[in-house]
Amino acid sequence: MENAVLVLFFVLFAARFFWRYILERVNISHVKEHGKEIPPVFLQTIEQDTLNTMVDYTLEHSRLDSKENLTDDIITLIIVFIFLPAIVDSVAALNVSFIMQALVFFGFFAVVGGTVGIPFDLYDTFVLEKKYGFSTITWRIWLADLFKSVIVSAILFSVVVCALMAFILYLPNSWWCWGWVFFTLFQIMMLWLYPVLIAPLFNKYEPIKDEELRNKIIALMEKAGLKTKGIFQVDEGKRSKHTNAYFTGIGKTKRIVLYDTLLASHSHEEILSILAHEIGHWKKKHLLKQLVFMIAASLFLLYGIYLFVNWPPLYAAFGLPDAPMYAGLFLVSLYLGTAGFFLNPVGVAISRRYEREADFMAWQLTGTAAPMIDALRRLAKDNLANLHPHPWYVWFYYSHPPLVQRIEFLQVLDYQNPDKEGR
Repeated sequence: MENAVLVLFFVLFAARFFWRYILERVNISHVKEHGKEIPPVFLQTIEQDTLNTMVDYTLEHSRLDSKENLTDDIITLIIVFIFLPAIVDSVAALNVSFIMQALVFFGFFAVVGGTVGIPFDLYDTFVLEKKYGFSTITWRIWLADLFKSVIVSAILFSVVVCALMAFILYLPNSWWCWGWVFFTLFQIMMLWLYPVLIAPLFNKYEPIKDEELRNKIIALMEKAGLKTKGIFQVDEGKRSKHTNAYFTGIGKTKRIVLYDTLLASHSHEEILSILAHEIGHWKKKHLLKQLVFMIAASLFLLYGIYLFVNWPPLYAAFGLPDAPMYAGLFLVSLYLGTAGFFLNPVGVAISRRYEREADFMAWQLTGTAAPMIDALRRLAKDNLANLHPHPWYVWFYYSHPPLVQRIEFLQVLDYQNPDKEGR
């Protein structure tokens, strides 16, 4: 049985590696083959030189992502099949409680994972993003972000690990149920606290200064039947020239956030259309649906872990016959993380459907597709988006419909409903 467990892991791991490699290669080949072709919906807004830059940006980021994934896979295999028994023995030998042992054990892997990602983040931030004119971040800000991220992550990580280990230690037969209750409350609490407690640690949020735009946003919100006390702009321009706008928070912490870069590069009509799209998500209760799905999925996930975490062949397959239960949690999570990769198309397909619904809602609220189309064209150009993703890559990874498809969808809405424009 131990051999079967090990073979299953290798099959899943190898399948993920090769499928990820195939998707990257077909996407890169597709971009190289069609990247010089300006899509009809962009003929009036993108020049050939800009398109060439968009292609180069896409290809360089794809190559960097591939190298990072390969590095992660190699380090995972080295740790699991060479160092894991020694790590487990070293942690188990510590003269501390079970909960503290688990915290040290999982903390070690968190530190390794974070450390491995730093060189790739540095190259992306200070080489690629600067090469294409996006990155404006300084070393001081980058180091401050890293320090704050480590502190915040360590606190939240410790709370989650200690809580779960306490449930396992004191409620061995029902820890999965109490763990689910804890995770549910924790997720809701984070949605509520993030905008007012964590996000301000990294950026300055202030009420939007453009009063005319603020009044237009309030009018749009009222038209949609939504209320929010906060319309903020954030100084994201100190890090990057990328643009964005989003809703965040729940209850009394719900707010609209606009990047200062977005305010500087888009017209009022374009910004309103972007916000109308975000309003569409709220009207359709997409965030609530995603939260309910995550809560339900976490219940089944924790129960599945509960069923397998004490299975002796799992430990024996990796040379850990007498390892503590936290080692079993690590092994089960390793399996689930590898197998879960293949479920990605389900989640992104639902997300793409939600994005299409939000685009439709934005069209209904604004009365015309023109400003949204202009905004999408500008976003594509300003962010050097990939206009020619391979259909397989879209199917497996894309949480949004490709920009060309979104614009074509909006054009069809205007064409089929000519009397709606301006309403």
